[in-house]
Amino acid sequence: MTAKDFEEQAMPHADSLYNTALRLTRNPSDSEDLVQEVFYKAFRSINQFEAGTNMRAWLFKILVNTHISQYRKTAKDPSVAGYDDIEEFSLYGQVHSRSSSLTDSPESILDRFLDEDIRKAIDKLPDQFRDVVMLVDIEGFSYKEASDILDVPVGTIMSRLFRSRKLLQKYLWEYAVEYGYVKP
Repeated sequence: MTAKDFEEQAMPHADSLYNTALRLTRNPSDSEDLVQEVFYKAFRSINQFEAGTNMRAWLFKILVNTHISQYRKTAKDPSVAGYDDIEEFSLYGQVHSRSSSLTDSPESILDRFLDEDIRKAIDKLPDQFRDVVMLVDIEGFSYKEASDILDVPVGTIMSRLFRSRKLLQKYLWEYAVEYGYVKP
């Protein structure tokens, strides 16, 4: 693959990579550095890329692996928290049963959430859960592709995604109460 071919195939994914990097690092400057490092590593290893395969998935795998490597270098004591105790929670059910007005439907209440509130809720997720939400729900990768990118089994992706969504429901419930859309 020539440098021009690489540029044509890889550069269309720059914005998507940056958005995911921003979610991972939570810092615009660090995100720019991370994406730059991804393109550097990808170009340096272009001979390992198999023509006809998914360039986007390959770049995202490099992104996630680079982020994890950088995180491990800076973290003194990385801890892996257990999230088996995430209780069953249905945001839709809670909104339906506690809406502040009889004329408000759960759908209309949920539609009032601002993009910023959703971003804040995603940012509150633990890293391993946020990574899965970013790849599957936001970037649109399949479970298998996310599994390959994160180098974990598909079942782990499914489990983390389920737990992530439950946590997001809880966080969004807190915003609904805070904004007075529902009564606590």
